[in-house]
Amino acid sequence: MPAIIAEGLVKTYGKVRALDGLDIDVEEGTVLGLLGPNGAGKTTAVRVLTTLLKPDAGRVTIAGLDALAHPDDVRRIIGVSGQYAAVDEYLTGRENLIMFGELYQLPRTKARARAGELLEQFDLTDAANRPVKGYSGGMRRRLDLAGAIVSRPQVLFLDEPTTGLDPRSRMDLWEVISDLVRLGTTVLLTTQYLEEADQLATDIAVVDRGAVIARGTADQLKRKVGGERLAVAVAHHAQLEIAAATLRSVAGSEPVVDARLREISVPVQGIGALTEAVRRFDEIGLEVLDIAMHRPSLDDVFLALTGHTAETKDAS
Repeated sequence: MPAIIAEGLVKTYGKVRALDGLDIDVEEGTVLGLLGPNGAGKTTAVRVLTTLLKPDAGRVTIAGLDALAHPDDVRRIIGVSGQYAAVDEYLTGRENLIMFGELYQLPRTKARARAGELLEQFDLTDAANRPVKGYSGGMRRRLDLAGAIVSRPQVLFLDEPTTGLDPRSRMDLWEVISDLVRLGTTVLLTTQYLEEADQLATDIAVVDRGAVIARGTADQLKRKVGGERLAVAVAHHAQLEIAAATLRSVAGSEPVVDARLREISVPVQGIGALTEAVRRFDEIGLEVLDIAMHRPSLDDVFLALTGHTAETKDAS
């Protein structure tokens, strides 16, 4: 049985349908990346799966336990780290972890010992006795993640864990998460960073408007888009339609247009498509800011599936 099963999850807020029949499952000891823009329903899904929110419909099983019927039992075997570090900035790093341990009903001596282990594991030993209010953003995120695994949870939920971190801190946290998975932890990770899903996830579920619209490994999803793609950035919005028509005639397939970034991309075969596009743009005098060939990325996948990029906020 998968460590996480969710079937037909529905959650509405007034007229807004945050979850619209969401189905997911995560095999034990793997990472499922929930990839989607703000407003897609990722955080709502995590709140339902972690028993913080009751769905209007559907069922949830965590490590074989019915999460809706036995929420207290589920809470004992999971760890959660949200978008913002849930630490007390007036306590030291060590005091925070001891407090987390005692909240999980560990004896005081075991809570202190576990805090020491985690401070070393997350490279926080030197700052262990300093108040958290003096920690950097990356240090706070590492401390928050350490608190989420004090009880050695079977299943760990991470809701956009690296939001707001600089690239170096983000990579450090990726390494920590990878180590946890190697030790057998099952992880559900929500993110809007495509490179994060590419780096960490065993499997990826693309979520849009409260439902899973595609599922597979990063390579499988990229194959949905095809091989090489020709991408063009134009100077003005008024040029988008002309550029798209030109690429359509060059490639013989429908291009994907991102009006916000003034970019058009289309699958092509071979370098000849690039030279032909340049020739045609030159003939009609179209001002092109950039034109390049590249292999498909998860961003291409998301754009092809949803019509907008992963960082775009859902209007709903």
